Amino acid sequence: MARRWRPAGRRRLERCRVFDVDEVRFVPPDREAAETFYRIDAPEWINVIALTDDEQVLFVRQFRFGTEQTTLEIPGGMCDPGEAPVDAARRELREETGFITADLTQLGAVHPNPAIQTNRCHVFLARALTLDGPQQPDEHEEIALEQVPLPEVAGLIRDGVVTHALVLSAFHLLGLREG
Repeated sequence: MARRWRPAGRRRLERCRVFDVDEVRFVPPDREAAETFYRIDAPEWINVIALTDDEQVLFVRQFRFGTEQTTLEIPGGMCDPGEAPVDAARRELREETGFITADLTQLGAVHPNPAIQTNRCHVFLARALTLDGPQQPDEHEEIALEQVPLPEVAGLIRDGVVTHALVLSAFHLLGLREG
């Protein structure tokens, strides 16, 4: 059985716009001396699989600074301080697509990278969408909205068009629900 390591301290190294970096110390189960690790302290994230009445998935295409590439993803983002994931899902859906919904179901939550991150990504399914107006992206976002028939999503994943790990997790959770 894997045993827990005991926390032995934490020091904030850097505050960034979307996450903080901490130095953390933990004592292994068999020893007395603490080991040092580095952790990204990030807010909770959300992703939304938005399905139109005719089973079209709303995707967003946007430039990503980490990979320096344009990616095809589902609407998503960070929870604001004090904001519940379901409220963040509604807000991000509206901002990134212009659509709203009263039919929002949580499919689950995943840890993006538990080795170095503290947060989770909550996945929601949105149905019964209503267009509420134009997109309202954040100042650092330029988003193109695309619709893809749900049955074609697996091919986009298989062909390497959709590569974002959290988007892949979202569709896996949808498949578990519907499968």
